[in-house]
Amino acid sequence: MSTHEVNTDVAVLGGGCFWCLEAVYQEMRGVINVESGYMGGQDSQPTYDAVCSGATGHAEVVRLTFDPLVTSYRDILEVFFTIHDPTTLNRQGNDVGTQYRSVIFFGSAGQTQPVKRTAIILRSIRCRDTARSSWPPKWRNSAKYSPIKSNNQGCRRWRAQLPSGWRA
Repeated sequence: MSTHEVNTDVAVLGGGCFWCLEAVYQEMRGVINVESGYMGGQDSQPTYDAVCSGATGHAEVVRLTFDPLVTSYRDILEVFFTIHDPTTLNRQGNDVGTQYRSVIFFGSAGQTQPVKRTAIILRSIRCRDTARSSWPPKWRNSAKYSPIKSNNQGCRRWRAQLPSGWRA
């Protein structure tokens, strides 16, 4: 067991359905907490239905609290760019709408350079057809974060409701 005092950092990422991102990051070593919510919109208290309507301008995001001595912000970004396709505009798989856009909200100046460096590297690897892509994903200074209602938090509860034999 580690004896170091936990010093935490926060990352806020949007890449499609927040429950899909949440499921991956809950299993990542060094991630202490994952919370689904909304950022980037005009409504100060967005609801799931309002965000899904497209009227609020919010993106579905996950807010990760992590231990930078165990996993780096760059590691968080590498997973992010592996588990979703940032070149599809306002869509991930069957989820379509502006709330599913690819977006990174950085909370500190130290997070801007890793985002820009990772985007440049991945652009050269993944984005050959820039005419049809939304590359690079949007990044901006952190806006107001709004968690989803506690009864909707947690992809494990959502996954438990799937019919027997289904996997998410």
